[in-house]
Amino acid sequence: MPTAFEEVMAARGKNMPTDGEVNITGTDPVYSTKFKIGETVTAVLAGVGTAVNDIHELKTGRRQKIAIDVRHGAATLRSGDYAQQQSLGGSYEPLISKSYRAMAGMTQPFPTRDGRWVLPHFSLPHLQARMQKLLGCEATPESAAKAVAKWDALELEAAIDEHRVCGGMVRTNAEWLAQAHGKVLAAKPIVEVIKIADSAPEPMPAGARPLGGIRVLDLTRILAGPTCARTLAEHGADVLMVTAEGLPQIPHALVDTNHGKRSTYLDLGNPDDNARLKALARDADVFSQGYRPGMIERFGFGPQELAQVRPGIIYTSISCYGADGPFSHRAGWEQVAQAMTGICHEGAPERPQLLPAAANDYTTGYLGAYGVLLALARRATEGGSYHVRVSLCQSGMFIYRQGDVGYQQPGLDLSPAELDALRIESHPASGKLRHLGPVLQMSETQPLWDKPTPVLGGDRPEWLDTGGTSAKTVK
Repeated sequence: MPTAFEEVMAARGKNMPTDGEVNITGTDPVYSTKFKIGETVTAVLAGVGTAVNDIHELKTGRRQKIAIDVRHGAATLRSGDYAQQQSLGGSYEPLISKSYRAMAGMTQPFPTRDGRWVLPHFSLPHLQARMQKLLGCEATPESAAKAVAKWDALELEAAIDEHRVCGGMVRTNAEWLAQAHGKVLAAKPIVEVIKIADSAPEPMPAGARPLGGIRVLDLTRILAGPTCARTLAEHGADVLMVTAEGLPQIPHALVDTNHGKRSTYLDLGNPDDNARLKALARDADVFSQGYRPGMIERFGFGPQELAQVRPGIIYTSISCYGADGPFSHRAGWEQVAQAMTGICHEGAPERPQLLPAAANDYTTGYLGAYGVLLALARRATEGGSYHVRVSLCQSGMFIYRQGDVGYQQPGLDLSPAELDALRIESHPASGKLRHLGPVLQMSETQPLWDKPTPVLGGDRPEWLDTGGTSAKTVK
């Protein structure tokens, strides 16, 4: 069985880094779980550093040293929990809201009539309302539990799919791997980098930062997708986060995952806005989307269409179930992927339980960024347009494969001193924040965000020039 870092490096298609180039320190447990979620995400972050190093070498002929600690990598899995905003009185308070914690308290596995467990997801308000209508329950865990207990597990999972809400039966990992969809994912690498069209090689833009001059359109929300684009911003990319005005968001997640970006409103269903986005895509290097499978193609922004509009595009798809298999049409979230892949089933000795961190989401986001970096390096040397595909369920399977450290006592966490050492201050328009900074250490091109998290929709639909000022307004 390869180590997590060896499996990450297998997607790179090259030899392992030379001895001493990558230094990973520390071990799990960091949190109260049997799974090696800290070691797994740290291996992916070390892979991101290695892929950045490949690009740095293309630009300068030099390689640099990379270092990361497992406890610091694990901290990124709870970065929204650790973010703090300064109050009017000057103290710092958690950014995460009580209403979100209440929603999270409802999103948990409940026993069914046939002795199984099902996790219904009560996420954004409109999806929560649809789930409550399906179950006929109130917005409390007790009411949800009573409603779920009236169903057989697979019957409820099918109804959840039919009503276009999110959830699933809690499976063992063996059950997941034995069914058709698990088999499809098991045959794939943890990140797919697929060449979809030919185009001329494009050398990396000049500039001191590895991704300086790279333009990224980010059409994602709520953790995995935004984390992918935030990671690209961390290494110098100009990231324009695109969303429609009024589209539901989770406020603390919005702040946590958008450091270093700009933000604009465009509604793909509006012909003028659709044309503006198509024009932006013609000058983009990366197009990252997390729509429900099949949805964005209806607006003319599928991978093949964009490869024609912009030869050399790196198109990134981030989903719960992946692009192929009988469940690929389903939408899903962190907790659903845990339930389906066996992680939730083994969450506690006595009953199914969720992880104490959003390990699938953040790991998937970093894997997406890793795939983009690999594709950019391939484009620079051999040309081509590429489709990068990652999924929460694939990440859940990756985490499960790493084995475990045994069940841990409740309450494990980073200490206040550790968190303070990792936090930085930023000053968005909403007020001063203290939040985790980049945890990956690189000897020459240290990751950083050069701007605070943006006001949602506060920027014009345009790209910046290499000096960071407005270069082109798309009409």
